[in-house]
Amino acid sequence: MDGNNNTAAKREKRRRQKEKSRVLILIGAIVSGTLVYYHCAYRGASVVSLISDVLIVLLCSLAILGLLFRQLTIQVPVDPLEWQISQDTANSIVAWLANTIGAAESVFRVAATGHDKRLFFKVVISLYILSALGRLVSGVTVAYAGLCLFCLYMLAETSQSVSQFLRGRNGNTDTSEQDIM
Repeated sequence: MDGNNNTAAKREKRRRQKEKSRVLILIGAIVSGTLVYYHCAYRGASVVSLISDVLIVLLCSLAILGLLFRQLTIQVPVDPLEWQISQDTANSIVAWLANTIGAAESVFRVAATGHDKRLFFKVVISLYILSALGRLVSGVTVAYAGLCLFCLYMLAETSQSVSQFLRGRNGNTDTSEQDIM
């Protein structure tokens, strides 16, 4: 019996650690998105300027740390050669990007032929809404709002209390519908 309790406790601990890491990733995404929004929207800078600023800060920080470690005769805790991604990882990232672009191109091709009227109207309405939204607000604002909504959705998905509330509500709805029938 203790073996089962130990296993259940370990699973619960792993689940909590996984949930905690997801929450930290979402908080990091919100903070990063906020900084990108501030840099691009309020300062009026471009994305190229943002990327160059980030690379400058990283380069200067690493140079200062390297000099500090050399002065204090401390060995670098992480080998910079380990920071490289593998060839398989690079290939999978490029394959994912190619598949995403190919799927979008395929949807546009089918919509443009006119064979699927529902798809055509969905694409036209989506593009019209995006066009109207682009006229009202800047693209950075839309991207930031999308990031915030996505993070809230992911937070709700990973949060145990929200998930239990939604499962309980859906479960009660299903049983009441079965009782009516």
